[in-house]
Amino acid sequence: MIRTAILVDGAFYRKRAYHLYGDKSPAERADELEWYCKRHIREEHNEKCSLYRIFYYDCPPMDKKVYHPFLKRQIDFGKTPDYKWATEFFKELTHKRKFALRMGRLAEEQAAFNIRPNITKKLCNGSLNFDQLTEKDFAIDVKQKGVDMRIGVDISSLAFKKQVDRIILIAGDSDFVPASKQARREGIDFILDPMRAPIKDDLFEHIDGMRTKAPKLSNATSTK
Repeated sequence: MIRTAILVDGAFYRKRAYHLYGDKSPAERADELEWYCKRHIREEHNEKCSLYRIFYYDCPPMDKKVYHPFLKRQIDFGKTPDYKWATEFFKELTHKRKFALRMGRLAEEQAAFNIRPNITKKLCNGSLNFDQLTEKDFAIDVKQKGVDMRIGVDISSLAFKKQVDRIILIAGDSDFVPASKQARREGIDFILDPMRAPIKDDLFEHIDGMRTKAPKLSNATSTK
């Protein structure tokens, strides 16, 4: 029996899931996440796998007031639909069997509204003027703290304590590479699921394989 831990970069999953499966309620997204992760266990018919635990990494939603330069007023993020949605979503996950939430925090003190990069490019090349800007051309910029560290610590702990035989990481960047190297040296089968997002070619040398349960974009309208 292959003992398997599934680690989920929450911000990455929610963004990709929205792109692949569309908008959903907190309960529906939580059920979808559970269903998606467990497909990695039950659909490998040539292997006998058991689920050790699903580790979910994210940050609580921001409840700070941030000045919006276009609207010229403060936006109270604690009263936004996104805040309510995320709070309910995390609550749903705490009720899921074999789920463990690992929460970092947002660098709220550095949060600010910035012009979106594609809009900045248009401003610089002259295809858009400042007086043509709209509210949608601005986006909140706030960084996560502690999420990557928690992923790395858990990968190392699972490997050194021999708690699992395989780690499946649902993520899309290269921040996990040092931890994956450690895990592989300890004999862990390290699988990456980027949910069909493009990844850098050099990442392949630091994993034991890539496997995804995400649908191809042409078939992304249905989850089952």
